[in-house]
Amino acid sequence: MTPTEKQVAETAPRGFSGFRVVSFESRLADECKALIRKAGGIAISAPSMREIPLEDNSEARSFATRLVEDGYDIVVFTTGVGTRTLFEAMETAYPRSDLITALARTTVVARGPKPHRVLRELGVPVAIAVPEPNTWREVVAAIEESAEGVSLDGARVAVQEYGARNQRFLDELAEHGARVDPVPVYRWALPENLGPMRDAIGEIIARTADVVLFTSATQVQHVFEVASCDGNAADLRRALEEVAVCSIGPVCSEALTAAGIRVDLEPSRPKLGVLVGEAAARATDLVSAKRSAHRPVTSIASRKPPPADILADELDASPFMRACRRQPTDVTPVWLMRQAGRYMQEYREMRARVPFIELCKNPDLCAEATVVAQERIGVDAAIIFSDILLIVEPMGLGLEYVRGEGPSISHVVRRAEDVARLREVDPHESLPFVFEAVRKTRAALAPNIPLIGFSGAPFTLASYIIEGGGSRNYVATKTLMYRDKGAWDAVLSLIARAVAAYLRGQIEAGCQAVQLFDSWVGCLSPADYETYVLPHTRAVVEALPPEVPVIHFGTETATLLDLQVQAGAHVIGVDHRVPIGPVFDRFPNVAVQGNLDPVVLFADREYLRRACRRLLDEVGGRPGHIFNLGHGVLPATPVDNVIALVDAVHEYRPSSQGSS
Repeated sequence: MTPTEKQVAETAPRGFSGFRVVSFESRLADECKALIRKAGGIAISAPSMREIPLEDNSEARSFATRLVEDGYDIVVFTTGVGTRTLFEAMETAYPRSDLITALARTTVVARGPKPHRVLRELGVPVAIAVPEPNTWREVVAAIEESAEGVSLDGARVAVQEYGARNQRFLDELAEHGARVDPVPVYRWALPENLGPMRDAIGEIIARTADVVLFTSATQVQHVFEVASCDGNAADLRRALEEVAVCSIGPVCSEALTAAGIRVDLEPSRPKLGVLVGEAAARATDLVSAKRSAHRPVTSIASRKPPPADILADELDASPFMRACRRQPTDVTPVWLMRQAGRYMQEYREMRARVPFIELCKNPDLCAEATVVAQERIGVDAAIIFSDILLIVEPMGLGLEYVRGEGPSISHVVRRAEDVARLREVDPHESLPFVFEAVRKTRAALAPNIPLIGFSGAPFTLASYIIEGGGSRNYVATKTLMYRDKGAWDAVLSLIARAVAAYLRGQIEAGCQAVQLFDSWVGCLSPADYETYVLPHTRAVVEALPPEVPVIHFGTETATLLDLQVQAGAHVIGVDHRVPIGPVFDRFPNVAVQGNLDPVVLFADREYLRRACRRLLDEVGGRPGHIFNLGHGVLPATPVDNVIALVDAVHEYRPSSQGSS
């Protein structure tokens, strides 16, 4: 292992690290969800069973009669809930004291800690406690090897059943010479609402799930029963070859094996907490192994770019670049903010291996993340994988990324003396890995796919370094802005110089366009924006090559759009809170990017297509439209819906081509 690999291994995040984990657990569904989330996973809970007590308790009452009047040699209690339910049914025929007296004359076997605990509460003495993993094999062995001198040969044995009958267990007891009476207590049925199961099966088939937890053999039967009814059993079986399959114990594993599914992990103890914990600890290796075994290996680094003249011609004619210049296009170009993110399996696998900040500083991995995302969803432009705060780290501010809390800056700027200690940034000295990532990405992308570079805009970056992280009201930011305009202008001027140099470096390395993210500027009034922000944003745009398109994007900026356009960008990005049609009318000299609500991607496909068409109808085929979301793709977004959105945009044709 090289020093770099060792460092990555030592600092890699533990647990599920954002993996999407399907659980079919029913009785402990909420507990299982909580365990998955605590271990860093996204829980997809799909209860697959419901317990149905037998409407007619004649079997339980008949067993009670045989137990009290004739007696048994051995009684096996298999589950805690089943034991309690059986006693409730028997007590409709006999007092509890008679039942306990009868059981005291027999050898009582508890298959695990749960029936043992219930029997102890009821006052029933347990003669044999079956060791883990508590399967029927351990039950048979525990009886045969008992110090009580119990023998199955010729013994009359009663077995409290749980749900589906375990015929192999009953047959094994009979082969040892026992006369066996199964005692059904309740049975398992499918849930009344099959929606969560169908959704979970759909996620597995779509490869948007990474890990699947099975905690009983009946779950396996029910999952394939639902898949078979929907005609998806074969697809599910193939998909499970690419997902980490975890089974709680041997009986469950046997059911999976019988269904043709390979089990990747069986925990050291058949307990839900142990299963989730050990699955989380090994998730990265398990998922990577399953995916790599079924995914063609393509090396991004080995790709060679086409000759420079061919590349320039292809890029110049691309729909994205033409739209930036407000020229007509055959299709509406589309790309998505945060298109390389946690909603994609490939990205989750990468993040499970490498901490976020290390990923941002690894040019090869950045190129892979960027190119894989573009090719997977079929968008018309790629955006370099990076983070807006990398540019502030060399200012001497102590940037770190806290898991679950996002970026944090330890040395915040609140006063003029704090401003004085900030360092000027030379991006070529402090951020060479970003420019190398751009070069590698540009070489690996198809020649007709433009690459977008980006940076945070001066206001948003200033807000981060003043607040120290995210904020609701930006009190510290506005306090400095209002109290000391000199210090404020000094901070934003320093940031603007760094951002301009940073974006020029990305352009020189191979980006065809750049975007300024002003994600937080919507907290300002128009007057404050004009006074405190506009001059600094304009300074960035004016420092860039005029032939390179600049996209200016902010959120909640409906009242600021006129001023943002004055900053001089070629493309104005609008979020989903702004009707997009009037933006074209207000600003005829700039292209417009946007602006579907990201949450629409969670809707069903038909609604998604309708929403896409409504937005495109509102644009009316006017040149200069770049389709995007109103903000970034959300982590739990189904990747198939993202692909469907891109296809819908490309398939759209307006009823009449606009001329404005």
